[in-house]
Amino acid sequence: MKPSKMGVIMDNGIINNKVYLLSICGIAALGGILFGYDTAVVSGAINSLQIYFNLSPLETGWAVSNVVIGCIIGAFAAGTIADRWGRKVALIISAILFSLSACGSALAPTFTSFVLFRIIGGLAVGLAATISPMYMSETSPKDFRGRALSMQQFAIVFGQILIFYVNYEIAHYASSEWLTQVGWRWMFGSGVIPCLIFCVLVFFIPESPRWDVMAGRDDAALNTLSRLSNPVHAQHLLREIRQSVIEAGKSHNKVNWHEGTTRFILIVGCLIAILQQVTGVNVMMYYAPLVLKTVTGSVESALFQTIWIGVVQLIGSLIGAVLLDRLGRLPLMRIGTLGAILGLLITSFALYRHSTGYFALFGMLFFMVFYALSWGVGTWVLISEIFPNDMRAQGMSMAVGCMWIANFFVSQTFPMLNENPYLFRAFHGAFPMWVFAGFCLFSFFFISRYVPETKGVSLEKMRQTMMEKHEENFKKVMETKDASN
Repeated sequence: MKPSKMGVIMDNGIINNKVYLLSICGIAALGGILFGYDTAVVSGAINSLQIYFNLSPLETGWAVSNVVIGCIIGAFAAGTIADRWGRKVALIISAILFSLSACGSALAPTFTSFVLFRIIGGLAVGLAATISPMYMSETSPKDFRGRALSMQQFAIVFGQILIFYVNYEIAHYASSEWLTQVGWRWMFGSGVIPCLIFCVLVFFIPESPRWDVMAGRDDAALNTLSRLSNPVHAQHLLREIRQSVIEAGKSHNKVNWHEGTTRFILIVGCLIAILQQVTGVNVMMYYAPLVLKTVTGSVESALFQTIWIGVVQLIGSLIGAVLLDRLGRLPLMRIGTLGAILGLLITSFALYRHSTGYFALFGMLFFMVFYALSWGVGTWVLISEIFPNDMRAQGMSMAVGCMWIANFFVSQTFPMLNENPYLFRAFHGAFPMWVFAGFCLFSFFFISRYVPETKGVSLEKMRQTMMEKHEENFKKVMETKDASN
């Protein structure tokens, strides 16, 4: 592949319009920015919310976690919406819901109305988390797909950093009384600005060419494909897409979910999404305030210091984006998983030895870099490309829905492990780290055995690639049975 001023010259000589591709993927990635913004905004406002609405501990937990319920519902609904009305319409719906949530949360007169608008925001997050990477995968050429899809994780982390900074600036010079009465409303209301930008720009992107073909809109698909590459290659790619749709039986609008390869693809996609959540990232975010407080000795600087946790994640995401299409998905996932295990062990050792200063901080940041460049970036790439055209919308919907369920499970069980009196006395907070290191070890095995390398594989040939991996694993199982007998 050689660089050019206007695009990327592929090995087969086809020129892809890089500027146009990055523009439309960048607009779709705004959904990722709002994803990060919306889910992280509550971190700076929770204390004020607790006082303003006089919340009990149970209600305080609900104020934080209710958005996940909306995320689960939105993710599972995304496949149906994307298949019926298209990827672009689904993005427009999520943009409207984001705007409604930001305005409603900021102006909420009661805790009940606040929760309602936060759940609406969760619906938007669930939709955007599914549709944005789906759209990027369906518009990107195979040799640029990894970098394009990396924009999703980059956007999520950037959104988190942005709201951490906004929260810090709002709280920095304000009195506690003002923050309690008004400040938290400004934190939630600040999201209106990126929401409105997303609402406007999303109307300027084309529909996914692959959805256009499935909807019988070949002329629209050809027009988009021609802008992304050139008319000759666009015609060739259109024939490939149409053929893959016909072979998959999409002309009858049915997917055979009981067929062996289809079930294998769905299980692999869902497990990749689940494993992203149980590899330890939420643990590190829980421990960040404790570690940073020990390092700085100041509670007041916690909001500002949180920005740097996001910055480290962003750096890891950038490294992953650069290497995904060069090294391949599997080598990067393996390296990142091993690095994440080491980071967890360093942090757990520091906690076990009561050394919660810079050594624990180093372990946490070490983990965050390796997690971001592998599972942080790689998960969105893999679940966006392993599903064939006919099952991508429904498959990604189920995978992202499972991701949010796993997120909720981790969020609920981690405090139970961390605050268990016996475990804390025996291991001083290190036990949860070991549990997640174990999940990372399983993740390494799973990726190595059940996930094929998808670098350079066109979406139209993904079913064949997954079928070969399924048959390879079936053969290994049969050989193991024969050996045991």
